[in-house]
Amino acid sequence: MRYQPAARCLALAQHLRNPFLRQTQSFSTSFNNLMMVAANGSSSPDEGVTLAALPKSWHLTSSLPADKLFPTPADSHSTPRDQIGPRQVRGAAFTWVRPEKQKDPELLAVSPAAMRDIGLKLSEAETDDFRETVVGNKIHGWDEETNSGPGYPWAQCYGGFQFGDWAGQLGDGRAISLFESTNPKTGHRYEVQLKGAGMTPYSRFADGKAVLRSSIREFVVSEHLHALGIPTTRALALSLLPHSKVRRERIEPGAIVVRFAESWIRFGNFDLLRARGDRDLIRKLANYIAEDVFPGWESLPGRVEDPKSEESCLNPPRGVGKDTLEGPEGEEQNRFARLYREIVRRNALTVAKWQAYGFMNGVLNTDNTSICGLSMDYGPFAFMDNFDPKYTPNHDDHFLRYSYRNQPTIIWWNLVRLGEALGELLGAGPDVDEDMFVHQGVKEETAEGLVNRAEKLINLAGEEYKSVFLAEYKRLMAARLGLKNFRKEDFDGVFSPLLDTMEALELDFNLFFRRLSTVKVGELATEEDRVKVAAKFLHKDEVDEKDVSGKEKLAEWLATWRERAVGDWGETAEADVEREREMKKVNPKFVARGWILDEIIKRVEKEGERDVLRRVIHLATHPFEESWDGEAGYEGDKEEEVRWTGDVPRQGRSLQCSCSS
Repeated sequence: MRYQPAARCLALAQHLRNPFLRQTQSFSTSFNNLMMVAANGSSSPDEGVTLAALPKSWHLTSSLPADKLFPTPADSHSTPRDQIGPRQVRGAAFTWVRPEKQKDPELLAVSPAAMRDIGLKLSEAETDDFRETVVGNKIHGWDEETNSGPGYPWAQCYGGFQFGDWAGQLGDGRAISLFESTNPKTGHRYEVQLKGAGMTPYSRFADGKAVLRSSIREFVVSEHLHALGIPTTRALALSLLPHSKVRRERIEPGAIVVRFAESWIRFGNFDLLRARGDRDLIRKLANYIAEDVFPGWESLPGRVEDPKSEESCLNPPRGVGKDTLEGPEGEEQNRFARLYREIVRRNALTVAKWQAYGFMNGVLNTDNTSICGLSMDYGPFAFMDNFDPKYTPNHDDHFLRYSYRNQPTIIWWNLVRLGEALGELLGAGPDVDEDMFVHQGVKEETAEGLVNRAEKLINLAGEEYKSVFLAEYKRLMAARLGLKNFRKEDFDGVFSPLLDTMEALELDFNLFFRRLSTVKVGELATEEDRVKVAAKFLHKDEVDEKDVSGKEKLAEWLATWRERAVGDWGETAEADVEREREMKKVNPKFVARGWILDEIIKRVEKEGERDVLRRVIHLATHPFEESWDGEAGYEGDKEEEVRWTGDVPRQGRSLQCSCSS
């Protein structure tokens, strides 16, 4: 059956006794190498500021209401830490709560790329200030002696739909935000957060901890997705808690990841407020996102004439005034409609990139879906090995809700839930600021018109979602295939036949594109040549197992691709070189696959290795290189690199794991 990404993806209807105390190489002894690696692409190996000098703020907590049980940071700070436990929190966006104190934490790794992007000197990772901050032992913005200060850590309150069912209050059960930081050079602001920092009012029946296994996975994939150009939350540092033992499927060592993002607000923030009928806080939260997370109301997309047109949706007008209404009667778009559309567009772009690179989140609940369109909350994620549209990395996803082919549909399903939560603000249209509406809500006589307007605007946003998704997906797939521009016949003539062939022959999704990059058009001149070249895309342990018809099927597609490549580039040797160079810019040689992460986890957790983390984070943040030899300060392991970038072992393909991963 033909795999049609447009049709299927967009059906919008739905070593001691305690090895953790042992290191084969200490963090400090490898730190000089790490600094030199970070110097790549930078004018200085240690640009940035100290942690103390990094500008910090607490905009979210000063803009939104706090938990009424702890109305001030002092109220929370004076409460014994073990008394701040799980309960229902109403009428609040967050709770003031400090991280648990950690004993003898070990800094396992930092991401040089994340250090640079947040604005810190890489050498800060050697300081006690940094090491104590990234495990929550030091609180910035708070004076212990005076019990006061400009800021204090917090955990967010939100709910969510999980596997399609309403789950009620969820919240930051093991995540605690420390502060917002601003990179002095770029001006970019991020919310810095610890994952695994202890129990909060939102921990429900859990312990507020994170295990080393899942922390390594999130640390690597966050930075890898960023390097691939996929919007994501970031991971700054990873620390082991040697005295923390956590019960999941087994007893595991605890860890903390310090991570950062433009915002950690997710759809679930609005879901919970809608379920509780908190109209006032929905409006406040929407205002905060537009005015403080995004660059302002005028930055949002203005109305597009035809949301079904990809060309019309590519570059919508911006700079529309806050109070401006756009559109015909019954479809008037106010500022909240533009805010909703911005969130729709951001998520459409991100899921298109997931599909183009074969990435699956594994748990796309509404509490794991970002208002900024970021990949976030990494549990049973995976990159595609053998192409299978039905593959899900989540072994609890029995109905394949979060499988590869369903991701675009599910993100839209989540966006509809967000549209429902914002429905009053969307549907109010020109009356959104009327005193009667703001303070008393919807009147019976205006309800029908409001509901109709909201439904129309959500449906229009759905058309825009499809257009933005398809435009980005086609752009990326064309680039990965070495085509200069997408042609409308490419979907049925190139993309779908390739994916059909990949599925039928069980070809590796990302290895295929990288290997295609090196194929010269002259090597595909005859059918015999193409059949011979087809073998290079098969797993080496399966070349003799594939029948001739399989190779001929791939050879047939290679003939089509050759024609398109020659049409775009020509047949000269120089054209082959230029096309290969461009293709390798978008087709990674290294992909953070499940089997690789499992190997790293075993080596760190069971065998006490440390330097393997430095090596993998270098490959993860430089995935497009042909070779990493000779890069400043990088001491790699050639055998390791060959294994990690070659054929996936049979037993390592299409792995699944649990939500605790």
